[in-house]
Amino acid sequence: MPINKAKKEEVLKDLEQRFANSKVAVFADYRGLKVSDATKLRRQMKEADCELRIAKNTLTLLATKHMGVEGADEYLKGPVAIAFGQDPVAPAKILANFIRENKLMEIKAGILDGQLIDAAGVKNLADLPSREVLLARVLGGMQSPMYGFAGSLQGLLRNFVYALEGVRQKRAGEA
Repeated sequence: MPINKAKKEEVLKDLEQRFANSKVAVFADYRGLKVSDATKLRRQMKEADCELRIAKNTLTLLATKHMGVEGADEYLKGPVAIAFGQDPVAPAKILANFIRENKLMEIKAGILDGQLIDAAGVKNLADLPSREVLLARVLGGMQSPMYGFAGSLQGLLRNFVYALEGVRQKRAGEA
């Protein structure tokens, strides 16, 4: 269904804005996806503050070129859905889990902070733990030396108290 030039410009501006406001955009082939599955996927995306959009490949290509991303044209062949998100991991993780469960779609590529990444890069991104888990690991790594230092100090104090107690008992035995 052809659309007029004004509508194309509007869609192009919308895509450019979405690319500019998102940290990540993941391209996926959605062949074989039923409406009920698409609705389920969109709901999962919305719960994670992400969005799944479908646009003409030519308009998507123009939007990526206006962003300065080169090489996206080889991934924009056939039906392509675009998942946008602020969290760099969430859209990739949701798509990867959906594909693993339903075996319906295929990840083609992605754009992370203005850089084009291939399907393997997107899958590696999906395998990363969530932001909260990463922060907990960093915090645990920072706390570990402090706990070790506190344990060492406690051991030194305990040994000092035992030595004082030994001196006290020795002097009490002499008197």
